[in-house]
Amino acid sequence: MRLALGIRYNGQAYEGWQSQRSGRTVQDKLEAALARFADQPISTLCAGRTDTGVHGLMQVVHFDTAVERAPHAWVRGTNRYLPPDIAVQWAQPVPDQFHCRASALTRRYLYVLSQSPVRPSLDAGRVGWTMYALDGDAMRAAAAVLIGQHDFSSFRASACQARSPVKELRRIEITRHGEGDRCRWHFEFEADAFLHHMIRNIMGCLVRIGRGDAPPGWMAEVLAARSRVAAAPTFSPAGLYFLGPLYAAGWGLPPEATLQDGGAAYDGPP
Repeated sequence: MRLALGIRYNGQAYEGWQSQRSGRTVQDKLEAALARFADQPISTLCAGRTDTGVHGLMQVVHFDTAVERAPHAWVRGTNRYLPPDIAVQWAQPVPDQFHCRASALTRRYLYVLSQSPVRPSLDAGRVGWTMYALDGDAMRAAAAVLIGQHDFSSFRASACQARSPVKELRRIEITRHGEGDRCRWHFEFEADAFLHHMIRNIMGCLVRIGRGDAPPGWMAEVLAARSRVAAAPTFSPAGLYFLGPLYAAGWGLPPEATLQDGGAAYDGPP
């Protein structure tokens, strides 16, 4: 039987998603919990690997197992052995042809940025931060340049293992929440796939433009350069959330993982 799971986690304590020798990754914790519940080793594949400090609101994984349990039992049984900052949200049997990565139609990320004169405290590690007032219109004008299929080499980490730097960025939505010198900005990204550090490198450029340190037209220059040295420094991982992939309705996954009416927008705070 092939099973898909939806996972939510706070990435602050972990060295990213992918299993490491240290054992301090989300995948390591999940597979250990699954093994204890199923009483046998279980190896998972994920829809999108996240870096150290990055959070997941709906990571999707799949695995094959001969263990037969009801979906709700997989949720409750696995969560029993997971640390408090990782939790399975749902479990769903899927056809053998389903692949959490290859079957995804689109992927979405959210960056939450706090604009405040002082650094975050209660939200430390869960939001990015700038002390400078940002110009939303300037950032939106710059973001519009990136929409479409492009070579995103200027926003690609040197360790990126993607076969091609060409990706289709389908949507960037920038919204402000609150007034005055204390507010939050939400940056929502949707693409067919993302390069390593792509969003954090784009965020560095958007914040530079929002602060007025570069004009909106500078983003086109960075994109055309196809060189990492042309862009701003990589922004903090603290406010980055993997909203998850979306799939065709035919796979029978929950609504939050299904592409409906052209998409499913993020509609609330993390």
